[in-house]
Amino acid sequence: MTELSIPFLDLRPGHDRDVIEVAIKRVLDRGTFILGPEVEAFEAEFAFTSGTSHAVALNSGTDALTLLLRAAGIGAGDEVLTTALGPAFTAIAIAMTGARPVFVDVERDRPTLDPSCIKEAITPRTRAIVPVHLYGQPAALPAIEAIARSYRIALVEDCAQAHLATCEGRHVGTFGIGGAFSFYPTKNLGALGDAGAIVTNEGAIADRVRLLRNGGQAERNYHVELGVNSRLDELQAAILRARLARLADWTAGRRKLSETYFASLDPDVVSLPPRDPGHVYHLFAVRSTQRDALRAHLLALGIGTLVHYPVPVPKQPAFFAFDSSACPNAERYCREVVSLPLHPNLTEDQVHQVCSAVNSFRQTDDYGSQHVAH
Repeated sequence: MTELSIPFLDLRPGHDRDVIEVAIKRVLDRGTFILGPEVEAFEAEFAFTSGTSHAVALNSGTDALTLLLRAAGIGAGDEVLTTALGPAFTAIAIAMTGARPVFVDVERDRPTLDPSCIKEAITPRTRAIVPVHLYGQPAALPAIEAIARSYRIALVEDCAQAHLATCEGRHVGTFGIGGAFSFYPTKNLGALGDAGAIVTNEGAIADRVRLLRNGGQAERNYHVELGVNSRLDELQAAILRARLARLADWTAGRRKLSETYFASLDPDVVSLPPRDPGHVYHLFAVRSTQRDALRAHLLALGIGTLVHYPVPVPKQPAFFAFDSSACPNAERYCREVVSLPLHPNLTEDQVHQVCSAVNSFRQTDDYGSQHVAH
């Protein structure tokens, strides 16, 4: 096995280890572990940071999206439009409500929902649109919001990869009914386990999600509807509070490192430039028609990479039962995109090393260039 001098990601707590240990000790000393003061404080702090009136903490990003959709009235017999490119958990959350996910293609030069394709997919059963802010790049929210209003359907944002992201100066999660976030350990704001939250400016939506996350209990041992058990524990909430205080600095660091990538990668490398300054770079992705060869080249030089995402969601076996139209742009992204290292502990010198390695890879592609490096 090749020893990686620059691994794709290192999830061990680094400069924040001390504050995480303090947060854990605080919970252990208090002895309250479910829906206590840490969860309540995190909800208030995350809502403020996200530019919303309410946040409700849950045990995963998938549950966050599922319960937000349920709170918006989505259920059996409904159709919900979402992207063909990205994690399958978005479509899983839609299906968990009883609704049918309908897959829509992405834009050619932005890996998010194509507004023109959305209009073509709307039917009398369409009840919601769920854009995914993939890689930290906000979708074309003003255009999508206008479509949702025109057709009187709900807009629910999947913000799992977009903590602190904005679109035309507005926070993601505020364009529609609300947004669902994940705090999976790899995310820009990551817990040390599974965690999630919804944000919304609608008090009734927040109240319904709180009801649903706790078994549908209006009060202890009094269940008014079928909810789920999706309560964020106090340990994860305390850890997230400690890290939330550093998220703005981490986001600035991601943006700075991404600028270095854009400036240092050979111009023939097909990168994905931001369409909005609110991009938060959860991932830094480039495209190559010889992706496997490029990854092997980088691995030989001790540089780790990952592929996000190799198979379009509607082509996953779990979704064969749902009819879907062709999504050629999503399929091309799935064939060509590779993610380069990008995280708060990465240094600028390491980014330059990655760029030199990428630039030294020679290939023939169909973007009008005969090679990546001269």
